[in-house]
Formats: sequence, C-alpha cells, structure tokens
Amino acid sequence: MTSAPVSVPALNTSRSQDLFSAALHLMPGGVSSPVRAFRSVGGEPIVFDRVKGAYAWDVDGNRYIDYIGSWGPAICGHARPEVIAALHEALDKGTSFGAPCALENTLAEMVIDAVPSVEMVRFVNSGTEACMSVLRLMRAFTGRDKLIKFEGCYHGHADMFLVKAGSGVATLGLPDSPGVPRTTTTNTLTAPYNDLEAVKQLFADNPGEIAGVILEPVVGNAGFITPEPGFLEGLRELTTEHGALLTFDEVMTGFRISYGGAQARFGITPDLTTLGKVIGGGLPVGAYGGRAEIMAMVAPAGPMYQAGTLSGNPLAMTAGIKTLELLKQPGSYERLEAITKRLSGGILAAGREAGLPICGGSISAMFGFFLCEGPVRNFEEAKATDSQRFGRLHRAMLERGVYLAPSAFEAGFTSLAHTDADIEATLSAFRDCFAAIA
Repeated sequence: MTSAPVSVPALNTSRSQDLFSAALHLMPGGVSSPVRAFRSVGGEPIVFDRVKGAYAWDVDGNRYIDYIGSWGPAICGHARPEVIAALHEALDKGTSFGAPCALENTLAEMVIDAVPSVEMVRFVNSGTEACMSVLRLMRAFTGRDKLIKFEGCYHGHADMFLVKAGSGVATLGLPDSPGVPRTTTTNTLTAPYNDLEAVKQLFADNPGEIAGVILEPVVGNAGFITPEPGFLEGLRELTTEHGALLTFDEVMTGFRISYGGAQARFGITPDLTTLGKVIGGGLPVGAYGGRAEIMAMVAPAGPMYQAGTLSGNPLAMTAGIKTLELLKQPGSYERLEAITKRLSGGILAAGREAGLPICGGSISAMFGFFLCEGPVRNFEEAKATDSQRFGRLHRAMLERGVYLAPSAFEAGFTSLAHTDADIEATLSAFRDCFAAIA
C-alpha cells in the first residue's frame, strides 16, 4: 500500500518563462540544443542561472538536485573549486593559442595512460567532431566505405550518423533528418543493439566492404542500456575476423563508468575510441585515439585531413587535467558506485511499490530507468516506456527540486558532489511522484 503524495507549493518559474518566450524569437525552438526545449516532457524549460556542486539554480531562485551534470562532464560536481582555481590561473595566460601548448601533452599522457586502446590521441572540440573524424579515419585506414552502427546509439549530428539515432532524435521522435542526402547514408548499416547475429549477417551481406563498427559500449542516448554478456566480446571477434575496425564511442562512458572507460570496465579493447565530456571538465572538448599505426594516418603525420582552430584549447585542457587528477584520488569511483547503486535501486523499489511497471539499473556514475516491464536490451524495446507518464513524472520531480533529463531516452548522471542526504531527498521525491502518477 502506498502513502498519499505530499502536497508541495507550485513551482514559480515566471522569469524562466519570460526568457524562453523571448528566446523563441531568437533561436530555433528557443534553444541551442533540441532536448533542452522540454518538448517530450511538456511545459517550458527551466532557465539556469548558476550551478555549484550537485545543485543548479534557475533564474527564479529555485534550487534543484541535478542529475544531468551538464549532460555528463560534471562528474566531480559543478564548479569544483580546484578546477575553477586552475582555470583562473590559465585565464591569465590567455583563452586560446591556436598553437601547441604543454597542457596538450599533459592531458594526452593522462588519456593514453588510462584508456587501454589509446596509444595516440587527437583533441577536437566536441563529441560530434570526434565521431565524425574517427569515421573518416576508419575508412582511410581500411580503404572501405561502409559502417555499422546500432539503432538508438547517438554519435553526434554529422550526416552519416543520423540513421536510427538516439538522443534528441529519439526524444523528439524525428525520422532520419531532412537535409541529409540519401547518398550520404547509403553506406551506414544498422543493427539492433545487443543483436550479434544481425551484425554477423551484415558482414556476410557486405563481404570486404565494412570499414568498422561504432557503438556506445553502454548506451546512454536511448536511455540506459547495458551490453549483454558476450556482445562486446563478439563484436571484437567479428571485426578482427573481417579486417574491420571496432570503435567505442566513450564520449559519455569515458572516465565515468571507470577511470579507463567501458573498455577497462569490461576488458574489451577496441581499435579506436572517441572521448569528450569528462576530459574537458565542463568545457567544450572531444578527442579520438587508438592504435599508433591507425592514428599515423591523421594529418600531418599522414594523409587523412582533420583540423580545428580551437582544438587543444588551453582552458579545456586545464579543466580536463584537473578533473582527471581529482578522479584519480583514492575512493572516487567506489563512492560514485555506492551512491549511484543506492539511487538506482531506490528508484526501482519506489516505482514497484507504487505499482508501476519499471526496470533499469546503473554502472558506476551512470544510471537510468524505463517505465515499462523489462529488461530493455535495445532501442526498440526502450520505445515501450511510457513517455507520457514520464513527462508527468519529470514535472512532478521539478516541483520537488529534482532535475532529471527532460527525456525518457537519456541516461542520468551522479557526481562526487552528491551527498547521502541528496540521494535520500531524491528518493523521497520519487516515492511521492510515483504515487502521484500511478
């Protein structure tokens, strides 16, 4: 038997509403990235004013326990004092060099030391840029054109990846995007996540034509979906057998589900890896890296061209270095694992107590749940989640001071700044809200 939901005062977001109304005349949909518009959860977006630790404050002065963390980078907490101090020092030296700097060497060494597949690395400015570049590299190295990706996996908004993509594409229910020529995606093959037989069939149907396979080793852009036992191992064997490259898109999972990413956690070493988010400490960043013989193809060492004016930006390098230093401190990942397990387990228990269909889980500092019977093993099964009910849940949680991703198809993130009290307050809010929407 569930208790009656606790009544809470209506959330005053009048200043946010005014700003968003103005933004609608200035930017498409009033936002700089689609999911922020709250289209899939109803209502209007909250406009942030500042963040600190595990919290975000909107322009109306409301405080929220934040489980987005700038969509992943804030693993040490927002505006961590050590990171801010390092950035202040770096600012005095300038905001952009457009030339080599020693900070690039330092962060590159840290990434290479941590991530098993990375022997050399190239810094870029976003996860999209990293994935776009690594696809070109896979094709250049193998001399083949075709790519296998998985339904619901999101690798940025480059044309060749907008086929059965996740993230905002899934959230908004968009078809493959207008403006993408059919000829651009002809060589993009798709398979259901966790379906090794489908991948085998694609290799059989396209002998000697597939450059590589790219995937989120733990899906976070179609909701939180984990690889089934043997899936990653099978991909490693298949790509090796067919002379194709295996790329892990660890923009989200890198340095979040372990210091060496998903590949260290699961013991599967891909040929190439893309990174972002955590390695920039909250500043715009991306990277791709892998075996030295493959990376030697990248200009100016080799013929595959890729460049960027702001790549290796000293501020992004500084924030990334300090963030990774903090993560290396003893007990960091043990703490992240413990609080996230407590949060995830509590969410599932609260949902079941309210009589709701619910499934989900967590790995280290990443979690998620679906409002449907599980398990969810791929994007097609994820679409069974009750998105309308999730929208009501999202608003109810906002009313209780908890900020979740405004989409039923996004993972959640914890940080070292979240306290036991934050987790308990969040679970209390979930219990109330699940009772209200049951």
